[in-house]
Amino acid sequence: MMASEQFESSLEFAMQMDREDKLAEYRSKFFIPEGKNRKEQLYFTGNSLGLQPKSVINHIEQELKDWKNLGVEGHFHGKNPWFYYHHFFKSEANVVGAKEQEVVVMNNLTVNLHLLLVSFYRPTKQRYKIIMEAGAFPSDMYVIESQVKHHGFTYDEAVIEVKPKEGEHHLRDEDILNIINENKDELALVFFSGVQYYTGQAFDMPAITKAAHDAGALAGFDLAHAAGNLLLKLHDWDVDFAAWCTYKYMNSGPGGVSGIFVHEKHGNNPDTPRFAGWWGHKEDDRFMMRRGFIPEPGAAGWQLSNAPVMTMAVHKASLELFDEVGMEALVEKGKRLNAYLEYIVKKAQDENPALEFEIITPDSRGCQLSMLTNENGKRLFDYLTDNDVIADWREPNVIRLAPVPFYNSFRDIYDFGSLLSSFS
Repeated sequence: MMASEQFESSLEFAMQMDREDKLAEYRSKFFIPEGKNRKEQLYFTGNSLGLQPKSVINHIEQELKDWKNLGVEGHFHGKNPWFYYHHFFKSEANVVGAKEQEVVVMNNLTVNLHLLLVSFYRPTKQRYKIIMEAGAFPSDMYVIESQVKHHGFTYDEAVIEVKPKEGEHHLRDEDILNIINENKDELALVFFSGVQYYTGQAFDMPAITKAAHDAGALAGFDLAHAAGNLLLKLHDWDVDFAAWCTYKYMNSGPGGVSGIFVHEKHGNNPDTPRFAGWWGHKEDDRFMMRRGFIPEPGAAGWQLSNAPVMTMAVHKASLELFDEVGMEALVEKGKRLNAYLEYIVKKAQDENPALEFEIITPDSRGCQLSMLTNENGKRLFDYLTDNDVIADWREPNVIRLAPVPFYNSFRDIYDFGSLLSSFS
C-alpha cells in the first residue's frame, strides 16, 4: 500500500494515477449508472452489489438461443452444455486459492452455509460450542442459531461471540486466538466471516484456522465480503470449508449464485456426512437412476440440483474478467484505491469542521472504508446521495465505502473528496 504522504489531493494527481493504472481499461467493460447531476455516479457499493459487466448480455443470450433452438437437447448439445455447466467455473478456484476439485458453484450463500454446517457442525456432548464474531452479518447469526437449535442446544449455551474490547471497534487477533484456546475442550467449530461487513476488518484466517485445529475443532468462513476482494489461499491455509456469494466484489448480479470450498481431505472422503441430491451423485453414474448415493469427489459432491444456468451465465461472464486480470493485480490496485480514499477522506475532514466521523476500519482490510458518524451522519449520507454518490448506510451510524478495482477510478475518489469538502 502506498504511504499516504505520497498522495496529493489534486485533480491532476488523481488523473495521473488513472493514466498509470494498468487496469484502467476495465472500467469501460462495466455499465456505470448515470447520475442526476453528473454523467456517471460515484459508485462505492461494490461490497453490496457489483456493477454489471457489459459482456453479461451475450452470455445470457447464448443460453436463451440454445434453449430456443435445442430445447432439452441443450443439456448435451448446446454451446455450453448445461449438464456440464458447473465445470465451466474451474477458475473460481483461483479467486479463493484452492484446487479446482475443492470448489463448486451452486445455490445461494445462506443455503450453502446450511449445507456445509450439516457436514461440519457435528456436535457431541463434549464438543458442541461454536465461536464466531459478535455483530456478524444477520444471515450468519440466523444460520448458526438455527443449526445449534436443530441439535438441541440454545444459542447462549452453544455459541460464544467474540466482542471488541470496551471502547474499540474491531477485534484484536490475540483475543480471538485466546478465546479459541480457552474453550478448546468444548469447541466443535470456529466460524468467522473473512471480512467483517460493518467495520471492514479482514480477519487473520490462517491463524484462526490453525488455532481451531490445535483446539481439535474445525474452521469455516463466510467469504461474502472477501471473495474477489482479498488474496485468499484456502487450501494452503488448511481451511475446512467456506462459502461466498458472487454478487458483491464478483459482479455477478442480484441474488447471484454462490461458491463453496471444501478442503480435499473432506471432499475426497465419501464418508463425510452431507445432505445428498441428484447433482452431487457421481457424474458418470448419475443417469443410471439407482438408489444409493455415491458422491462425486470434491466439492461437487455437495451439489443438490442441476445448475441454474441463466444466473450462472452472468457469473461466467464476470469470471472471465477475473481470469484475464488475476487476483494479485486486483488486490494491488484495491489497496492503492483504499489508501487514496483514506487519505482524501482525512484531508477533507482536516479542512472542513462540519465533517465529524471516525474511520473504524483497521489496517487489515480489503476494499472498504467504514466511517462512524455522529448525529449528523444521516444528513451527510443524504447529501452525498443527492450528489450522485452511491454509498451504503448501516444502522446505527456507519457509512460504508468500497472502491472496487475493476471499475472505480482515482478520479472517482478525488471527486468524492471534493463533495466532502463542500458539506456544511
